[in-house]
Amino acid sequence: MGKAIQTYADLPVYRDAFTLQQAIFHASTSWPKEETYSLIDQIRRSSRSIGANIAEAWAKRRYKAHFVSKLTDADAELQETRHWLKTAHACGYLCEEELNKLISSCASVGRQMGAILGHADDFCL
Repeated sequence: MGKAIQTYADLPVYRDAFTLQQAIFHASTSWPKEETYSLIDQIRRSSRSIGANIAEAWAKRRYKAHFVSKLTDADAELQETRHWLKTAHACGYLCEEELNKLISSCASVGRQMGAILGHADDFCL
């Protein structure tokens, strides 16, 4: 049996979302300078918002509706991140292999969030 979940940082979905945001940060460091205040800013902000919304959901788990709402926000940020990844690939900033790896990470985070949403009562106080 795994370690008991005491904080949002103990959630595997949060750890995976954080790993995803860092992978996107590192990938985007080589993108053209002219994308700094557009694509780079957008993808970094959306990818960072995934984990931030998971953390907020954890803080709001006393009320199921608030918990679900924040997780839904996290999923929306995940979908936005997927969009920006596809945009970066279309612009030639991400190779197919790197895109597939990051999209696969997105899918894993999405599945985990879906599982939590499907069992929200188990996470709420």
